[in-house]
Amino acid sequence: MPRRLDHFVICVHDLAQAATDWQRLGFALTPTGVHPFGTSNRLAMLENNFFELLAVTDAAAVPPATSGHFSFAAHNREFLESAEGMSMLVLHTTDAHADAARFRSQGIGAYAPFDFGRDAVLPGGDRARVAFSLAFATDPGMPGLAFFTCQQRHPPELFWKPDYQRHPNGALRVTEVVMSAPDPMKHKSFLERFAETDAEPVPDGLTIGEHGDRITVLGPDGIARRLPGVDGGGSPRFCAVRIAVGNLDATAGTLKGNGVGFEATGSVLLVPPAASHGLALEFVEQETH
Repeated sequence: MPRRLDHFVICVHDLAQAATDWQRLGFALTPTGVHPFGTSNRLAMLENNFFELLAVTDAAAVPPATSGHFSFAAHNREFLESAEGMSMLVLHTTDAHADAARFRSQGIGAYAPFDFGRDAVLPGGDRARVAFSLAFATDPGMPGLAFFTCQQRHPPELFWKPDYQRHPNGALRVTEVVMSAPDPMKHKSFLERFAETDAEPVPDGLTIGEHGDRITVLGPDGIARRLPGVDGGGSPRFCAVRIAVGNLDATAGTLKGNGVGFEATGSVLLVPPAASHGLALEFVEQETH
């Protein structure tokens, strides 16, 4: 069964500044969460997936990567040496330990599963302990990027809060992640194994996953057509996400009111990566069935 998109790690140097900029984009953010391994985050929580703004805030607490153990914090610290932006793509799972075993057997991640917990601040100010298990996968052909599945090991109501899921820009959920790569087909096998589903060809690239939960990889020409002004050259990277909203005109009004520049092309509002710390945002109106 294909995996659904879970969350998107946006790695930044200054968490406070990134939070201000994402609030200007029209996102409501959770209070700061502190990890026990040297990073801190704020989330833009959507219907069933979320953005994680993440910064390294305690360098001394960052554990090194060792054989068989992927270091989440060290990966993001190294990512920031060259750029801000989306450093990791995460799919949902109900059993991260089983995923870690599968990744190992399929040759895409010889890493132990990673279990941890942190305190979350609830809308009323109370705190609750939330816990997670992660299973990591990496592709040598995509240096600097990482992938993992995430299992939430706490009651859903401790994490998913309606007060945190309502956004001035009308964002409902991320429906697609767009990657660039010089040769998209080189990454077909890895992504199929990671997402547990077959890839389909698209012009100048490939796409994986069901409608509304897709990973699309495009070559430079495909990126140029879809994301005008976004650099699609160089090493593989995460270039953009597509976000469904309730009313596109209302979203445009929020962006204009906050002084955020965007390009309107047909049914898409494209916010350039400079406005969001390295990731282009495509706002589209949610389809009705």
